[in-house]
Amino acid sequence: MRHYEITLIVHPDQSAQVETMIGKYKEMITTDGGNIHREEDWGRKHLAYPINKIYKAHYLMLNIECDQETLDKLNYNFRFNDAILRNLIISKKAAITEPSIMMTAKNEDKKPSGK
Repeated sequence: MRHYEITLIVHPDQSAQVETMIGKYKEMITTDGGNIHREEDWGRKHLAYPINKIYKAHYLMLNIECDQETLDKLNYNFRFNDAILRNLIISKKAAITEPSIMMTAKNEDKKPSGK
């Protein structure tokens, strides 16, 4: 099995259904013998450029380990899900489990300053 990093950009009107959507994808990965090493919800952020006159979107990231058949199923589902504006699947050499730069920056912003 290979390791992949999946980034999803979800329509902002569908932010309430993100948990259900991710649950469905996680079930697809685990039932076929795959593993989920990292799951991050980056929340709603401004897009670098508008997509279909949309200026904000909900960002998600998963680091998974699965076979090619499962990856093809996921890609097929991403393509025909109207809520997903864009997706990116990157092959990785090893499992990544530590928090991403986005999450560490988000956690540092939440920490109170000691001044």
